[in-house]
Amino acid sequence: MSTVHLTIATRESRLALWQAHHLQDLLQELGCKVDILGMTTQGDQILDRSLSKVGGKGLFVKELEVALEEGRADLAVHSLKDVPMDMPQGFALACVMAREDPRDAWVSPHFASLQDLPQGAVVGTSSLRRTVLLRALRPDLQIEPLRGNLDTRLRKLDEGQYAGIVLAAAGLKRLGLSERIRHIFAITEMLPAAGQGALGIEIQTHREDVRTVLAPLADQTTWLAVAAERAVSRAMGGSCSMPLAAHATLHKDHLSLDAAWGNPEDLYAPLIKAHAVSDVTTLAQAEQLGLQVAAQLRAMGAA
Repeated sequence: MSTVHLTIATRESRLALWQAHHLQDLLQELGCKVDILGMTTQGDQILDRSLSKVGGKGLFVKELEVALEEGRADLAVHSLKDVPMDMPQGFALACVMAREDPRDAWVSPHFASLQDLPQGAVVGTSSLRRTVLLRALRPDLQIEPLRGNLDTRLRKLDEGQYAGIVLAAAGLKRLGLSERIRHIFAITEMLPAAGQGALGIEIQTHREDVRTVLAPLADQTTWLAVAAERAVSRAMGGSCSMPLAAHATLHKDHLSLDAAWGNPEDLYAPLIKAHAVSDVTTLAQAEQLGLQVAAQLRAMGAA
């Protein structure tokens, strides 16, 4: 039997390369020969404007999809929260791997928690979701944009541009930077983004050979949870220009889903929150739960 030879397309940030090497190791354990194709995406190049103003999270995946289309790569690995809710024609999410910590982390050289900040302190994030959630916790703070990869964001913090910044705990943990975390926000304080902490593997729809190879790496518990989260986001218009949080947890077959939406026009308006629980064993059922929660949000005034 001949060895399966695969090439993984990835962004070249340190975190993206960690993800690609992690996937490479797992595939090599399955007996595959695996190469990595590192690429710089538009999302990595445009750092002076927020993603919501320049085309959204799809800027991080487009070049990788072109590499798949041209046959230079067989699969692409992404942080699932960077993957657009609707995949382009001809592409599919073939595998969702076990989730790392989905929560948000508080990182600051001088302040142990958000509560310790003086009034009017500057906090960095470019996520509209984090902006509305931070405002709900501390309306007095000054929230300023923060773009760039993880190392760039930490450098800007260390240069004193911000009193503190909010980052995904998963990325810090994966890169061995746990010591930078001063506080991890409870899910109830800062509801995560859809798919946060999970890795998604994208292929071309017709590549059943690759899908078969990836099957042992899929984590069904994570996949059901993120399918529900992404369904909320998709139903609400699913772009990064929307302050939306969605997080699901699975206990036995009970999937519990929470979502929160903030008003992008009035960042100080109260959050709209929704919750639902259902017995779920299939992706279709998980997505149905997501639609139910999105309908609740809209009924309460979320647009």
